[in-house]
Amino acid sequence: MRIVIGEDEALLRQGLAHVLEHAGHDVVGTAADAAELVRQTEERDPDLVVTDIRMPPTHTDEGLVAALQIHRTRPRIAIVVLSQHVQRGYAVELLAERPSGIGYLLKQRIADIPTFCADLDRVRAGGTVLDPEVVALMLARARRDDDALDRLTARQLEVLALMAEGRSNASIARRLSITEKAVVGHASHIYDELGLPPSEDDHRRVRAVLRYLSR
Repeated sequence: MRIVIGEDEALLRQGLAHVLEHAGHDVVGTAADAAELVRQTEERDPDLVVTDIRMPPTHTDEGLVAALQIHRTRPRIAIVVLSQHVQRGYAVELLAERPSGIGYLLKQRIADIPTFCADLDRVRAGGTVLDPEVVALMLARARRDDDALDRLTARQLEVLALMAEGRSNASIARRLSITEKAVVGHASHIYDELGLPPSEDDHRRVRAVLRYLSR
């Protein structure tokens, strides 16, 4: 997989490139600011862009803005954004623009190299990967703002959280040690309680759930 990296901290940028190359990927470009990230992406035409959200000159959301710009001009390129802290609003903005081929992860996830690389592969394949801490924050807010989630069982809340991370029914079943049929049953009940129509399209499912959680 051809990857362009956007990260202003030189040590982390080099370390991330080393990790990805060691995993068999081809890092075709690196950038220390958002403008360079966009330029490298246009020149190198990668399969995936991995970028920090906060980049020079203001270190606020330049990386996110660049990622959204890349998506609009080159929608086939998958995007994973990295953040030092949980920023729920950033995840909502990304998902509103693009329900598939997108990832939002905390930087600490890079330390788990096999899982991090697996997440990148899933995003490149058109999946959606959200950091579990972001999903937990969304769930917590949704429970404060609406009592619909209070009608769900503890198991259904577990299923909902994994759905929001972008996992398939098979993946959820393996994670919770239950059958896929049980997952389908839980999902059906969740959709009924939240007023969301069930769909076999996993990406639309994630988008619908996250729209509800972000209200």
